[in-house]
Amino acid sequence: MFSKTSIKMAKTQESSSPEINIIQKGTEITGNIICAGDIRIDGTLKGSLISQGKLVVGVSGVIDGEIQCKNADVSGNINAKINVEELLQLKSTANIVGEINTNKLSIEPGANFSGTCNMGNGNNIKLNGVKKEAYQEAEAV
Repeated sequence: MFSKTSIKMAKTQESSSPEINIIQKGTEITGNIICAGDIRIDGTLKGSLISQGKLVVGVSGVIDGEIQCKNADVSGNINAKINVEELLQLKSTANIVGEINTNKLSIEPGANFSGTCNMGNGNNIKLNGVKKEAYQEAEAV
């Protein structure tokens, strides 16, 4: 049914594209998420999120907890302490309540933010140290 060439093509396509975790609209997760790659939240997360990649929160996305990631692009609703190692982008539809620690911050007109913000290299938490602590906490539960 499949020739050897079609199998090789499928393997090449899989290995060349980065893997992205997606929480779809209508999905609600209560608990903690730890991921090595990028993640997109269009559903609801009640808990902590630790990602060594980029976090994207879609317009329908909701996070209530704590966030630690390398980069973040937010269009949805967040009620959390947010630690971003590099760049946090708040799109025009973003609604944020909480504490932000980031190196760089970009806010589009229309975005809502209520809370505190600390910027600069010394204010954010590095992911390498956080990852070990997060795994220890996850194992304890």
